[in-house]
Amino acid sequence: MFKRLVLAAAMVSAVAGLAVPSASASRNMLVGIYDEPSTIGRPDWAFPKYKALRVKVLRTNLYWGDVLGVAKTRRPLKPTDPADPAYDWSVYDRTVRQAKANGIQMVFSILWTPRWAGPRRNGAPTRMADLRNFAIAAARRYNGNWRQVPDAEPLPVVRYWMAWNEPNNPVFLSPQFKKAGTRYLPWSPRIYSQMCNAIYSGVKTVRAANKVACGVTAPRGNNSARSSRPSLSPIYFAKGMRTWRARYDAYAHHPYYGHRSETPTSRPKVKGSTAVLLGNINDLVRVIGNKRLWITEYGYQTRPERLYGVSFQQQARYVAQSFALGRRHPRIDMMLWFLLRDDPRIAAGWQSGFFKLNNSRKPSYTAFLRVKK
Repeated sequence: MFKRLVLAAAMVSAVAGLAVPSASASRNMLVGIYDEPSTIGRPDWAFPKYKALRVKVLRTNLYWGDVLGVAKTRRPLKPTDPADPAYDWSVYDRTVRQAKANGIQMVFSILWTPRWAGPRRNGAPTRMADLRNFAIAAARRYNGNWRQVPDAEPLPVVRYWMAWNEPNNPVFLSPQFKKAGTRYLPWSPRIYSQMCNAIYSGVKTVRAANKVACGVTAPRGNNSARSSRPSLSPIYFAKGMRTWRARYDAYAHHPYYGHRSETPTSRPKVKGSTAVLLGNINDLVRVIGNKRLWITEYGYQTRPERLYGVSFQQQARYVAQSFALGRRHPRIDMMLWFLLRDDPRIAAGWQSGFFKLNNSRKPSYTAFLRVKK
C-alpha cells in the first residue's frame, strides 16, 4: 500500500494543477460504479460488493432496442404506457429493486434504436417522437408509484437519466459527418441534439425534478470525415450541441487517459488538442457554460493489459487521486468508476475493475472504499 503522506501531497499538487473555476466544491458528489456485466449478468455476486463498497449510484443502460431492449420486437400501440404488451421491463425492474434494497440510486442511459423505429441500432430513430414516447414510458414506470399489480409495492424511483452513450464515436452513433457538395458537415451533433431533446422532454414531462444528462462523450475524436473511422472530439461535439440547442441538466463525459504514463492530472500531449481528459476538464466546462458535469465513466486498467495497464499500486493511487479531484471541482456532481470486476476478454475488454477475474481484490478496492461517499 502507498503511504498516506505521499498520497496527500500528490492530491494537493494535482488539485492545484487543475485550476478549477472559483466556486464551492461538489461536496455532495455522487460516487458510484458502471459495470453492466456485473450488475445485470451477476447481480447476486455484484450487489453485496456494491453495498460493501458503499456505492451511492449505479449506472446501467436502459436498452430501447437490441438484445436486452424493452421494445426490441414491435412498435407499442400505446407507447407512453409502460404496461403496453410490446414492452418487457423485467431486467430493469429487478435491477432497480436490488439497487434500492442496497441503498443505491440508479442512473439509466437510454440506448439503441429498435429495428421498427429506425434503420440501425446506432442511428437516430426515423421519428424522434418514438424516442420521446419511450422516455415518457420509462420515466413513468420508474417514478416511484408504478405498481405491476394492485396492492403490490411500487417500483423504486429513478431520478437520474442519460441520453445514449458516446455519440461522438461512430460505434454508437452514425453518421458522424454528412457530405454536402464538396464539403463534409459534422452531422452527429445535430442528430444527437434532437435525440437528447426527445429524451429530456420525455423524462421531464413525467417529473420535472428528474435530472437528465446529455453529451456522454468519449475523450477523443479525429475530426476527420475522410478517416476510416470518423469521429468528433468532445470540444467540437459540445459546441455542436450548443449550436443545435440541446437541452439538458448536466453534461456527461468520459475523460479516460490515453497512455499508461498519464496520471489523473495529465493534459493532452498535443498542443491545441480538443481531447478532454480529467486534467483539462475545464476546457469542456468553458464550452458548456453553467451546466453541471457528470463523469459517467472513468478508470485505469491494470496488467495483464499490455498497452494501457498500470500496476495495481498505481491504479489504487489513481482511484484516490481522481475522486479527490472530482470532489474538489465545483461543477462535478457525479463520478463513476468503470468496472467492479475485470472483463474476461483480456484483449478486447477492460481490466479496470477492483476485482480480478478470480474475484480476488486489488489494492484499488481499499482505495475506493476510502473515498468519501
